[in-house]
Amino acid sequence: MTEKDLFAYNEDSIKSLDWREHIRLRPGMYIGKLGDGSSPDDGVYVLIKEVIDNCIDEHTMGYGKHVDVTINGNTISVRDYGRGIPLGKVVDVVSKINTGAKYDSKAFQKSVGLNGVGTKAVNALSNHFKVTAYRDGKEKTAEFEKGILLKEHKELVSKESNGTFVTFVPDDTVFKNFHFVQEYLDKQFWNYCYLNAGLVMNLNGKRYVSKNGLHDLLASKVNEDEIRYPIVHIKGEDIEVTFTHGNGYGEEYYSFVNGQFTTQGGTHLAAFREGFVKTIREFFKKDYDASDIRGSICAAISVRVQEPVFESQTKTKLGSQTVYEDGPSMKNFVGEFLMRELDNFLHRNPTVSDAIKKRIEQNERERKELAGIKKLANERAKKANLHNKKLRDCKYHYNDEPTGKEKDTIIEKQKESSIFITEGDSASGSITKARNVNTQAVFSLRGKPLNCYSLTKKVVYENEEFNLLQHALNIEEGYEGLRYNNIIIATDADVDGLHIRLLLMTFFLQFFPDLVKNGHVYILETPLFRVRNKQETIYCYDETEKQAAMKKLGVKPEITRFKGLGEISPGEFARFISADMKLQPVIMEQGEHIQNLLEYYMGKNTPQRQEFIIENLKVELDLVEDASK
Repeated sequence: MTEKDLFAYNEDSIKSLDWREHIRLRPGMYIGKLGDGSSPDDGVYVLIKEVIDNCIDEHTMGYGKHVDVTINGNTISVRDYGRGIPLGKVVDVVSKINTGAKYDSKAFQKSVGLNGVGTKAVNALSNHFKVTAYRDGKEKTAEFEKGILLKEHKELVSKESNGTFVTFVPDDTVFKNFHFVQEYLDKQFWNYCYLNAGLVMNLNGKRYVSKNGLHDLLASKVNEDEIRYPIVHIKGEDIEVTFTHGNGYGEEYYSFVNGQFTTQGGTHLAAFREGFVKTIREFFKKDYDASDIRGSICAAISVRVQEPVFESQTKTKLGSQTVYEDGPSMKNFVGEFLMRELDNFLHRNPTVSDAIKKRIEQNERERKELAGIKKLANERAKKANLHNKKLRDCKYHYNDEPTGKEKDTIIEKQKESSIFITEGDSASGSITKARNVNTQAVFSLRGKPLNCYSLTKKVVYENEEFNLLQHALNIEEGYEGLRYNNIIIATDADVDGLHIRLLLMTFFLQFFPDLVKNGHVYILETPLFRVRNKQETIYCYDETEKQAAMKKLGVKPEITRFKGLGEISPGEFARFISADMKLQPVIMEQGEHIQNLLEYYMGKNTPQRQEFIIENLKVELDLVEDASK
């Protein structure tokens, strides 16, 4: 066969795939990135969400107040108590693309799932998928393997309450080495409950319920001691808004559509940000700068939209311009609600309006003080030749707008875009040589960063390392400009490396907390030991793994302790930063507050912290002693 024959374009080049084959060939189109569970938007969480979304739609329509979920190893089971799938359509609903009741606005109004794809994608991407519908004293079950029907059971008499029961096992050839992070599941379940006050969800026996909706959500995100006024909570038909101002930096938003957490915002969030500024300006009769009005705000908005249009199947960004067919635009709907309800609230609550005014004026003063410093900092960044000396950039950036024939491929690569922040020439050199130049960038620190706890944002511009880092990430003007989806702290596994890691996390939490709260910051885990003989090499991440490797390889294997990242050759490093690299997400747990954390770990040397260090040191020493035996 000639090279010309190999690349021939003819009738045989045209392929037609059925629904199942297409989902399995291009899973990213249906569930976003695959991942291994280390990131909150990894595919295994989307699978769970797609099944639960149907339960939430039932609840929204007034059927079923409970959803029970069990995760046992790799097996996920979801039981709702809604109306149950009509028994004659059980197979079709989970295996025929573009089939479902969501096309009937009478059966499902203001629903999340509208495209008839969700459960089909879960089915196609599962080693085993089983669905049982309970309806009016009868039940019907169907079982599948990777989307292929194995068995359609006959209808049976049932004593079960109406509803649907789905059990599935994600395909481990698609989702390799996946695991579930409990904190991500907690956040997912709490969001469902905050958006559906009164709904009770259970996950492996843990109960989730909210009485006050979005107010409860915001209360879990802010520290009562650090907000300028009590949380404002206003509701209307198909819209709910809650907000407050704090003492931190930036803007923090949580936006939802029909109970769906739109992590990338959309038209409803844009309408809120604009409408909030306009209302405040008119209330105070002063043309405040928008950044001063919104600075340090923490807010949530939820809207109910008929026939919502999302920008992707994963529904992370709303594209709808109107709320109802032939109804008001999203901009007018949200803006008029704020102009009416928020304005009324501010008139009735002068204490709150005064606190807002003081926060705005403080932001204004700080912005003007920083103006000159920012200009000088930008000039220094240019002179530092950032992209040649400090930053080894990658080809595809998270906030690029791709065009052309390879658009889908580029979008998928952008979702994997990462920047490694490391210290020293040897470590950055190894990563740079081993990285994927399409999706992985490297930023090299010079020495230990400054401990910026309790400092003002002025230090970000005056400190050269911080200034260059924020320029590399493109977050000077806010979180929306972030160039990389994953920010990975890669430091040596020694005392100095751990200290640098802590200082970097302090920087992000102090000045750019949205990066942590939205799941963009990770710690790279690299092996501590290499154990090998002439036949096999095993990399170990802790003492226990080292002991097991020594036992496996037999008498006197060669053991290397990696004291720093620079000691790992580029050839070896490539395997540790590939698709299977081990990442530890930096997670804010439910109810945990940033300033409390920073005060505990980075503030004065309190007795509590001393006790924590001593107790954990005892545990480490015990582990080392046991390992030596």
